[in-house]
Amino acid sequence: MTWLGKVVGGTIGFALGGPIGAVAGAVFGHMFDEPEGQQPGAVDSSPMSASETSQMIFFTACFSMLGKLAKVDGSLTDSELASVRQFMAADLQLNSQSRRAAEEIFQASLNSPQSFDDFARQFYGHFHDQPQLLELMLDILIRVSVADGRMHENEERLIHSAAIIFHFSEQSLQKLKSRYAPQSDTYYQTLGCSRTDSDDTLKTRYRKLVRDYHPDTIASKGLPDEFVVFAHDKFREIQEAYDAVKKERGLV
Repeated sequence: MTWLGKVVGGTIGFALGGPIGAVAGAVFGHMFDEPEGQQPGAVDSSPMSASETSQMIFFTACFSMLGKLAKVDGSLTDSELASVRQFMAADLQLNSQSRRAAEEIFQASLNSPQSFDDFARQFYGHFHDQPQLLELMLDILIRVSVADGRMHENEERLIHSAAIIFHFSEQSLQKLKSRYAPQSDTYYQTLGCSRTDSDDTLKTRYRKLVRDYHPDTIASKGLPDEFVVFAHDKFREIQEAYDAVKKERGLV
């Protein structure tokens, strides 16, 4: 990562400003200080190019927004930290220096006074003409948020806010989310429910679907045979989905 080597070399040389600049300044201003008498590793003292500056902004914004996402419920849990570290190691395969930078940024953002939306707005301001990078950021946020098996309501709220700031349509956001939807979410969709619905709501919805799609009910309406076959298939899907959700929730 050439930009990181230049930061190590002390050649950042520009005033970024905003929340991303504040975190970058706090992190890169001290993290590479070497003990007295110890020579730093190989660094590049040439000025950062516009492309390298953008790389630094993306990197800093990414782990800052992940920090805000992880702390959305007020505190950072072990599972949330593990999800971010897994992303660093498995998805990005960061080397030790880059991983240290990522963790420092992540930790700095946890105590930053700026909000998730503040970071998202500055990120959009820089990359507004590069929709593929905006989509990539949303993809990262979604990927990490579902790494523990589900996307929590407050995480979903922040990601939806980022999509609005990035001028992504609801349909585009749903397509991104569908890449990571676990099978159990498909079961909820079959039942016309969401994970946040209560057990009573779930049962009421299930009973209505059973009444509406029971093959005997369909046949009694005098509908074509083709629709009765569809009703059998639909009824089986409903039963399978409800059985799976019951097992997941421990319902009897």
